[in-house]
Amino acid sequence: MHDKNKLCQKIKSIHPDIGECGIDVTVEWDEEKRAWLVDLKKDKHELKTHLEPQDADGCMEGKQCVSLGLQIAQLKANIGA
Repeated sequence: MHDKNKLCQKIKSIHPDIGECGIDVTVEWDEEKRAWLVDLKKDKHELKTHLEPQDADGCMEGKQCVSLGLQIAQLKANIGA
């Protein structure tokens, strides 16, 4: 199991556009779903997505978080960033 703060920092390092376009990200472990809940927010817009443990492992190993990258792109498209 990863530390949520380390995972959050890793996501920010892999997807630097999160900070640049003002998107806040929080990460929490969802025991019921056995997955990480990633919450992306900018102003009044919010997008919640799940990051499966194997995807979180990939992120922590320095690989691209593909599914999360798609969600970030969707949020940016929705807010016109």
